[in-house]
Amino acid sequence: MDRLTEMEAFAMVVDQGGFTDAAKKMGISKSAVSKHVSSLEARLGARLLNRTTRRVSPTEIGLAYYDRARRVLNDAGEADALVTAMQSAPSGTLRVSVATDFGVNHVSPILGRFLHEYPEVTVNMVLNNRYVELISEGFDMAIRVGELEDSSLRARKICETQRRMIAAPSYFAKYGRPERIDDLNEHKLLHYSNNANANVWKITAPSGEQRQVRTGGWLTVNDGQSLLNAAIGGLGIAYLPSFLYAEPMRAGLVEDVIPDLPVEIQGVYAIYPPGRYTQPKVRAFIDFLVDTFKDKGPTDW
Repeated sequence: MDRLTEMEAFAMVVDQGGFTDAAKKMGISKSAVSKHVSSLEARLGARLLNRTTRRVSPTEIGLAYYDRARRVLNDAGEADALVTAMQSAPSGTLRVSVATDFGVNHVSPILGRFLHEYPEVTVNMVLNNRYVELISEGFDMAIRVGELEDSSLRARKICETQRRMIAAPSYFAKYGRPERIDDLNEHKLLHYSNNANANVWKITAPSGEQRQVRTGGWLTVNDGQSLLNAAIGGLGIAYLPSFLYAEPMRAGLVEDVIPDLPVEIQGVYAIYPPGRYTQPKVRAFIDFLVDTFKDKGPTDW
């Protein structure tokens, strides 16, 4: 006989206090329940139940076995439910935190296609430029750009971008073009205020050395699009990802400040809670993002 069925019959007899009620609960005959329990006892070589005409109760060995058996049965039930849930159609509210610049420019325009493809899903997208606490703040997932913090969260790369220093031709005409990293100290830099060290730029020199540039500028703001607008307006030099500056650069509105410097590649990641089970709505959205941006390399924006 099936071990799990024997275990279930025995546990049901203990739960219900007798064979008759256990049979009703399982939807089988009383004699079938009895056979399952007898087979279990014979296989184990131990008596698990005390049987009298009035009541049925577990023996000392039976009670110890029941505790373990109940855990196994609960795990088996959860495993069955997990498979069912993973095969079910994505549904429910998906709450996602997205870096503002990437969200406005690249996630918002494609949301309609995702929602038409998965009509049972609703999206609550929160745009911000801080690392939210997914679980404690009630987010299903987040989309983050750049180096990831060490954590227990799971991550899947969606695509890549690159950071470059950019400025407008009008800025170069008025203030000149820096040729080396040291020259940046004499220029106006546009700073991103959400960084812990907002006025410090970490730049890789042609030698591979990590250099730090500390200098002020006319503008510090917590929004990449605003920095791009300021750079296009000739207010200074901005240090931005290619998914923001690519189109203005193709249009000639901005240029690479020091083209000979090594390129800084950044990943764009989907972040979601740990665990062997990923909710269908989360898995569907991540798969959708990976497929949508599969052709986006650092220079393909």
